[in-house]
Amino acid sequence: MLLGERRGSFDEVVRRLGAFVWQADRDAESDGFGGANHIDSGIYIATRGASRQLLPLEDSPGCYHARRMTEYSIGLDLGGTNLRAAAIDRGGKLLRLVTGHTQYSEGREAIMSDMVDAIASLRDQQGAEGIAGIGVVVPGFISLEEGVVRNCNNIPSLENFPIREELSRRLNAKVILENDANAAALGEHWMGAGRGVNDLVLMTLGTGIGGGIICDGKMVRGFMGMGGELGHMTVIPNGNPCGCGNRGCLEKHASATAVSAMGKLLGYGDVTAKQVYDRAVAGDERAREIFVCMGEALGIALATLVNAFNAPLYLLSGGVIGAWDFFAPAMLAEARWRSFSFRTTNTRVEKAQLGGEAGLFGAAYLPWSK
Repeated sequence: MLLGERRGSFDEVVRRLGAFVWQADRDAESDGFGGANHIDSGIYIATRGASRQLLPLEDSPGCYHARRMTEYSIGLDLGGTNLRAAAIDRGGKLLRLVTGHTQYSEGREAIMSDMVDAIASLRDQQGAEGIAGIGVVVPGFISLEEGVVRNCNNIPSLENFPIREELSRRLNAKVILENDANAAALGEHWMGAGRGVNDLVLMTLGTGIGGGIICDGKMVRGFMGMGGELGHMTVIPNGNPCGCGNRGCLEKHASATAVSAMGKLLGYGDVTAKQVYDRAVAGDERAREIFVCMGEALGIALATLVNAFNAPLYLLSGGVIGAWDFFAPAMLAEARWRSFSFRTTNTRVEKAQLGGEAGLFGAAYLPWSK
């Protein structure tokens, strides 16, 4: 899909670059909303005929020149079908961007080489003297103490591999590893809807449900780095079985996958969540009821989070928020009913702002968040 204007610094850079820009509908089939899951989407920049190429942005009127900046960091976001890396300064200005489509079927070495090449390219162009650090974001359960991805369904070749240690060795630099949902929360906290808010919770709604928790400006990771797995909170006792071994997990009742499954149960056939949404827009009451059920499950989770953290801001991101008008009323009503503090305070529940850039900005912010 050919992109038009994109917001913020990405818009300006892309508009001034003589290249093709393509939207990677990474989760288009699985999240069911036609790739609207911005956390799981990216930008490809390639010359004509290029099928797999990492292309750095050259200096242009839309970019800050490398030598003007005294400090910057490099963030890399490794997604389900694409890789993006950027040099970003302390004020959140995008300096350079590298993107590419990595063929994960080619194996772990191809993935590692692409990651190293992207980071090294940015470091060489910006200058090693000004770099504050390198942050790398990958999907899955991460043991931060060991720097190992313990579960990564999208990129199984990286499971139980010392990715942080290997990247550090090849780059001869310290690398900070983080999971994608935590990085999205950091990105929103730094440059998005949570800017200026020291306590917030983010839920990412896509194929599954992830989450990130910021307390006193710091990420809550837990003693093994596996905190914030909000999609596996129990919201329906003895509910739908989940691959984690539990029953009634939030993501089995409120994700795009759950919406699709409920549509099938109602006799819609092999439908995507987007098709269920289209039915709801067209006035199908049963389709609308699916989103009410989804909202109620989210409301139970939201009330639990409000009661546990008493944060002033709760953000939702991902493709499923496109159905906000259908699920949000039930979600907010359920949260008000179940949480005294929610219904008696000015607790905010809002859409996230950064979309697909949240993880990339969060990755770049990692060196400054320690």
